[in-house]
Amino acid sequence: MYNEKTRPLMDNKPARLIRIREVMNMVGLSKSHIYFLAAQGKFPKSISLVPGGTSVAWLESEIEDFINQQIKARG
Repeated sequence: MYNEKTRPLMDNKPARLIRIREVMNMVGLSKSHIYFLAAQGKFPKSISLVPGGTSVAWLESEIEDFINQQIKARG
């Protein structure tokens, strides 16, 4: 299960929001599977870019953490 602990913002790397295409390229999963995993709590949640709108993005650091967790989980 994905753990939503965020990195401190003081690690000299500004928070960067990335859109679905870049998320898909980083993790190698389809858009529908990313949303499926997120609904199950196994993938980082998206952030609404506009209140009441449909545009969303993800924190790049959380996607990197997800990838690192997958690498560690393989044994």
